[in-house]
Amino acid sequence: MIHAGGRTFSAGAEAAPIVLSAAASGLVDFIEAQGGDVDSIFGNCGLAPEMTAAPALQLRLAAYCALFEEAARQTGRDNFGLWFGQQFSPRDLGMWGYASLSSPTLGSALENLVGLFRYQQSSSAMALRCDRDGRMRLEYRILSPSIIARRQDAELSLGQFTNIIRECCGRYWSPLEIQFEHPRPADWRQHEMAFGAPVYFGCATNAIVFDADLLGRPMPGRDLKLLTMMQTCLESLGSRERPESLVDRVRGAVRVRLADGAPTLEQVAQMLRLSPNAIQRALADAGLGFREAVEVTRFDLSRHYLQQNQLPLSEIALLLGYSELSAFTRAFTRWAGMSPRAWRQGMPKH
Repeated sequence: MIHAGGRTFSAGAEAAPIVLSAAASGLVDFIEAQGGDVDSIFGNCGLAPEMTAAPALQLRLAAYCALFEEAARQTGRDNFGLWFGQQFSPRDLGMWGYASLSSPTLGSALENLVGLFRYQQSSSAMALRCDRDGRMRLEYRILSPSIIARRQDAELSLGQFTNIIRECCGRYWSPLEIQFEHPRPADWRQHEMAFGAPVYFGCATNAIVFDADLLGRPMPGRDLKLLTMMQTCLESLGSRERPESLVDRVRGAVRVRLADGAPTLEQVAQMLRLSPNAIQRALADAGLGFREAVEVTRFDLSRHYLQQNQLPLSEIALLLGYSELSAFTRAFTRWAGMSPRAWRQGMPKH
């Protein structure tokens, strides 16, 4: 159900996105090392600590992301996900990780990482592409619009993927730059120290940018028999990818475009390669108009951003596509019945 402006809209039934628990390998020990209460953190997210010991177990992606956000909150380590990802061994990713590490070259390792990603995590996207400057980009993003708080996941995921490249290029290898879709956090210089590269925030997606010449380098653990075995095992599990609803795809496209201003129906239709009429029909079936879908997305994001006290209200307004703070304040007051400043002041203090 979607709530906005005092009204409730139904987005229809959808399968919950999943991730294999291998992505959380070692999390219990890491939480304890940071002084956190394992049972409290897992319990607040509806998960049991022992679930991380079964690498092929499916976890709800929303609960997995919440787990790291909760760990950051309870331990007081705002960059919890960043440092968890930096120490994560690619082998702990299970079959998906071994398929990449056993590939013959770094290029094929990353292609296998992308190609097999659907067995690891659903309602998400990975891509390996060349940008206009001839640099390579390994991109990652959660697509599900229902998962709003995803910063910790993005930071730990790019750390995990960077460590796969470091298996080939050496532990001190650094990318050309790192890009994150979330706003800049308070202690952002730790990110540049962790990746050894410039880090940019508020980007269209999360990405590791690196030199294309690296793709031909041999992987030290190349093993074609192991690669074939891992691919076969993953494929035997069946596709984990579950089709997104068109409403979710529309809201995801809106989120990507918001920083440039509220997108039009025509712009979203072009992004999704669909006709405006097809989008309007799908939204109507969910009880939404296009403008309402934009506002629902803005309201969800606004509450998430307001929880980040380091973000000024003026910056939140820009992130949501408003040219002026006053326009954001009027819209939020209409949605929530109070100003964004009052909403932020009324949040529980941890």
